[in-house]
Amino acid sequence: MKRQLAERSGRDGEKRAAAWLRLKGWTILDSRVKTPAGEIDLVAKRGSLIAFVEVKWRKKREELDYAIDEYRLQRVAAAAEAVAHKYALEGEDLRIDVMLLAPGSFPRHIANAYQP
Repeated sequence: MKRQLAERSGRDGEKRAAAWLRLKGWTILDSRVKTPAGEIDLVAKRGSLIAFVEVKWRKKREELDYAIDEYRLQRVAAAAEAVAHKYALEGEDLRIDVMLLAPGSFPRHIANAYQP
């Protein structure tokens, strides 16, 4: 039951992140993209930029500072590398972003969060 609740709140967080990105001019190309390397929560595009977005939802704003780590970012980057050809045309830029969300606070969008 606890796992299902976490899954549901994670999906809710992804919907909120997608809505926030749309308000900022992004187009959501895909969500919950599964690859052998891992999962990408959102694939978004604005202009000639494609962002593979990791979304983290926490119950408390204070927990957001610890929600993402190098290991998770590496997994998202590996997953993005596996599917980038499906979303990006030649000449488009790719990056890994993070969206941090918690009740009662504005979403935090960390652009280009992973740079190997």
